[in-house]
Amino acid sequence: MSEQFTRRINGLKAPAGEGLFARIRRGIEKEGLRVDAFGRIAATAHPHALGSKLTHPYITTDYSESLLEYITPVFSRPADALEFLADLHRYSYQKLGDELIWPASMPARLDGNDSVPIADYGSSNVGTMKRVYRHGLDVRYGRIMQSIAGIHYNFSLPDEMWRYLQEIDGQQAVSPQAFRSRSWFELIRNFRRHSWVLMYLFGASPGLDRSFLEGRDAGLDAHGERTLLSPCAATLRMSDLGYQNRVQSQLRICFNSLENYIGTLRHAIVTPWPGYERIGVEVDGRWRQLNANMLQIENEYYSDIRPKRVACHDETPTQAMEARGVEYIEVRCLDLDPRKPLGIDETQIHFLDTFLVWCLLSSSPWIPDDECDRLDDNRARVVRQGRDPALRLESEEGTTLLSDRLRELFDSLEPVAELMDSGLETSSHCDALEALRPLIDDPELTPAGQMYREMKASGSDFVDWSLARANEHARWFRETEMDPARRALLDEMVETSHQQQRDTEAADDVDFATFLSRYFEHARRMKVSETA
Repeated sequence: MSEQFTRRINGLKAPAGEGLFARIRRGIEKEGLRVDAFGRIAATAHPHALGSKLTHPYITTDYSESLLEYITPVFSRPADALEFLADLHRYSYQKLGDELIWPASMPARLDGNDSVPIADYGSSNVGTMKRVYRHGLDVRYGRIMQSIAGIHYNFSLPDEMWRYLQEIDGQQAVSPQAFRSRSWFELIRNFRRHSWVLMYLFGASPGLDRSFLEGRDAGLDAHGERTLLSPCAATLRMSDLGYQNRVQSQLRICFNSLENYIGTLRHAIVTPWPGYERIGVEVDGRWRQLNANMLQIENEYYSDIRPKRVACHDETPTQAMEARGVEYIEVRCLDLDPRKPLGIDETQIHFLDTFLVWCLLSSSPWIPDDECDRLDDNRARVVRQGRDPALRLESEEGTTLLSDRLRELFDSLEPVAELMDSGLETSSHCDALEALRPLIDDPELTPAGQMYREMKASGSDFVDWSLARANEHARWFRETEMDPARRALLDEMVETSHQQQRDTEAADDVDFATFLSRYFEHARRMKVSETA
């Protein structure tokens, strides 16, 4: 263990014992396709009874009209976040009729690119921009890739944590905002070094329906009538079959500092790309994409983790961070676990929190280009071969068995879990480590391993197996009680959100081209930090 790690662990023992880590804040964003009773992606519009997907704070859609997205508020207790998420599902099932929420990350049965309907957010300039952006994703990457679902985990630390760390490190001369942002990027760099751990432990996409590949050869094994399975993959969702962008692979977005991150991201947003220029932007009065640059907007950049800050109404995400620093991080590499009604549970959350705090407290030098390439290679190996007991990962010292690397990491996580539990009445973080430790030596205990074994044993196709889980979850959501106050809140939000959308549409005073021009002109401006 590094000297920094030991110093920080020891320095945090007293505040941890007083409940410091009980004040961690987290929010969950969970996607799920609406499907019909046969496991086909729904062609129906987003239910009006769920509210406006443009303005509802908790129930919206991601890329597709069929891809529900649930967003919880921020909670300090994992159980509260999960219960709110469960109530969003319960409420939806009161409005979905015979439709189901698909429980897996890889999509239900598709019928070509056009079977994935692009979300429609109404006639306002803001809504039109969201739709044109999605059209741009279609012409750049296709709609099928955008039908994949996952979980995004938003994680932030109590303000006191940063004050303690700054004092422990002897960095009082640095502005609190600068110290906090620098520390977040230390966490992010360690996350990038070890994100393969989450993909191994929680990857849950070892197979897919043939319709996803549209006849392409992906080197997978045929299974059943319509399924392609991998005997070793942890998460095909995170492989080159899932979220991929060959143009973005050339961006070299840098996570060594906030300034480098913003600078490289902005470069991509203003740099034209010849292939996208050939597509055109507005052609014969129809918008094909927002612009012809490497990225249309910041959100187009795919990454396993993002630094974030809540933006004001006139800010882009990077402008918000430029002005006030990093506020929280968003973990984006988590598959839905189809065996769990919510796709995630408390054990996973406690492990995530322990892992993220470990990433923060551990030494985190900058990542040079050669290490960046090695990390990408390790990640690619785990997503496609993670359940191979002989898999080895690269490091500066040579190659090491994945299981040995995992064992070493779990050992280093133990003092963090003990620290975090010291101020609680439970041993939830240590318990999470112990619950997941058997997965180190037995890949078949991982979610991907269990899914693979169950499909092979039953002979079930991926769609049939997933559809059975969807029906089980639907019954559970329909039969369990919803918090009455939350039901009343969501009822009220339905009409409120529709009225907010109408107000937004009525407030537009320029055409879309003018609105978009003003948006990008404003987005190019640098924001001055609010602290000296």
